[in-house]
Amino acid sequence: MSPKPRFKRVLLKLSGEALQGDNQGGISPAVLEQLALELREVKEAGVEVALVIGGGNIFRGVAASSQGMDRASADHMGMLATVINALALQDALEHKGVVTRVLSAIDMQQLCEPYIRRRAVRHLEKGRVVIFAAGTGNPYFTTDTAASLRAMEINAEVIFKATKVDGVYDSDPKKDQTAKKFQQLTHLEVLKRNLKVMDATAISLCMDNQMPIVVFDMTRSGNIRRALAGEEIGTLVGKLERPPPAEEKG
Repeated sequence: MSPKPRFKRVLLKLSGEALQGDNQGGISPAVLEQLALELREVKEAGVEVALVIGGGNIFRGVAASSQGMDRASADHMGMLATVINALALQDALEHKGVVTRVLSAIDMQQLCEPYIRRRAVRHLEKGRVVIFAAGTGNPYFTTDTAASLRAMEINAEVIFKATKVDGVYDSDPKKDQTAKKFQQLTHLEVLKRNLKVMDATAISLCMDNQMPIVVFDMTRSGNIRRALAGEEIGTLVGKLERPPPAEEKG
């Protein structure tokens, strides 16, 4: 991987829809394979990678609750969908020789490990890719918020938000040809403008903890590698000059 990566430890946030490719739902084997290849290249460069994956390609709790389903039940179903995606990505990665661990916020020991912060950090230190599943384990919280929370807990340097759009715009670029792309924004600007980067809870958490977010297009081959190398792609929310975390003892 060239040039040398700028970051040591990162968290990559993927939407569930990103895994479906051109399909209307489900999981695309081709997308999984491409993602696994890029992540293997990143790992070979020595970057510690954690991921949070949504479940919208299988089930969306908010959509179900808007049609009358109990919100807590719908959100729990959505959390289970993220576990399915996490296991699929784990399988794809391990077929490429990348040792991977799935840590779930909901206890399901037959399938994956329970989420324990110190265990997650230890896996990263040992060079394993860590996939955080089942969101925060609580209803009413999105996987965006889970990504922000986990990034803070593992002392990630940055959150990479991989989408199907090449950054943040002032309107939907697929519907508005005059949509303006932002190169850089503050967290507060995202909140004030109600830009659809992450939900407000996730953005507020990142703002309070000075966690930068890079939003970029994952459908373009090599973009994950480019982002990790520090190339200016997509939109930067916040500042990348985040002070290094203090070393944890014990």
